[in-house]
Amino acid sequence: MTSDDFARPGRPRSLETYAVLEPEQTGAVLALLADAARTDGQQAVSEQGRLQLRGGKRDGVSHLLLSVGDELVGYAQLEDTDPVEPPAAELVVHPSHRGNGHGRALGSALLAASGKRLRVWAHGGHSAARHLAQVLGLTLFRELRQMRRPLEGLELPDPVLPEGVTVRTFVPGEDDTAWLALNAAAFAHHPEQGSLTQRDLDDREAEAWFDPEGFFLAERDGRLVGFHWTKVHAAERLGEVYVLGVSPGAQGGGLGKSLTTIGLRHLAAQGLPTAMLYVDADNKAAVAVYERLGFVTHETDLMYRTET
Repeated sequence: MTSDDFARPGRPRSLETYAVLEPEQTGAVLALLADAARTDGQQAVSEQGRLQLRGGKRDGVSHLLLSVGDELVGYAQLEDTDPVEPPAAELVVHPSHRGNGHGRALGSALLAASGKRLRVWAHGGHSAARHLAQVLGLTLFRELRQMRRPLEGLELPDPVLPEGVTVRTFVPGEDDTAWLALNAAAFAHHPEQGSLTQRDLDDREAEAWFDPEGFFLAERDGRLVGFHWTKVHAAERLGEVYVLGVSPGAQGGGLGKSLTTIGLRHLAAQGLPTAMLYVDADNKAAVAVYERLGFVTHETDLMYRTET
């Protein structure tokens, strides 16, 4: 743990960095995230970040807690696990404490901790986040779109699978290793998704939303060649194309579109009114496929980075 104190009138502001949080600290951060989500309309920290927050010590992951007196007012997470890309971060300031320089303090601490090699997510792309990025000297690097379409009255053509391909559902404990290998191959270009480990998979299987009946695997000759993992956000009554992947050798034959259709029909059968997914804006081919399936952009997450 390290600690930095900031000279301020009244209650002192302190910033502490931890490799792992105590349960009461984790609870305080989760409460802060919930308050911010109610104000902002979306989570300031990604699902992976929240799993890392709750899941104990992880190599390369650190947690920054910013307090005024004994009150937690800001949180940041720094993940330095990619062997090539700069460390990635997410940060949030409690809505009732914004406009007091806390975001800049967290951002400056992240820059110092990363050796001024940093990537930062701004979920929702709010103007305040864009301003903070500019103040910190960061430039826009990546645009991740959240796209949505209605599921009510869903009308999609029957999926046509490539010759020799069959589809079944995921079996926890039996398909883990094969799925992780396929995921790594399908997302070799994707620094977050392609690096998932058994621990990451175990974390997701332990979540209340996990349902293997919504996790579809495509096989050919006993080998996995594609998958569509769906997710249900029960509180929001929202279905998600959580992860969709096709092995490099099976791409271009319509398998991805068929798996998408199978998953959307499954979500519609749950009585969910809307489906969502995330896709990089520069993945023009994927965006075009999803647009043809009736998806439109709902909101955008932005990643900023230091100049390289």
